[in-house]
Amino acid sequence: VQLVESGGGSVQAGGSLRLSCAASGYTYSSSCMGWFRRAPGKGHERVATIDSAGSTSYADSVKGRFTISRDNAKNTLYLQMNSLKSEDTAMYYCAADRSCSGGYFLGQGTQVTVS
Repeated sequence: VQLVESGGGSVQAGGSLRLSCAASGYTYSSSCMGWFRRAPGKGHERVATIDSAGSTSYADSVKGRFTISRDNAKNTLYLQMNSLKSEDTAMYYCAADRSCSGGYFLGQGTQVTVS
């Protein structure tokens, strides 16, 4: 399994960013995918998940602001982040759960900084 995130960066509060994750090495279309984040001094937080049918779930802290989506033709996962807040500052990790059993494999991460 290989997950490569991109799209992170620095943005002012209220701005937007779109994260992408290129997946390879497994059957992407049948897997569950997600985004996790880890802020300095805190543990990992599950931000959003999407199953193979496209059903999504979100952490309460990002509902209405973030949108997770997937393109099975491109083996790519996305996270559209709008109305960003300083508390969204974290390392964001793409995550794959090949069997949809709740065990996620994380990528290397991409940093998002909101000031």
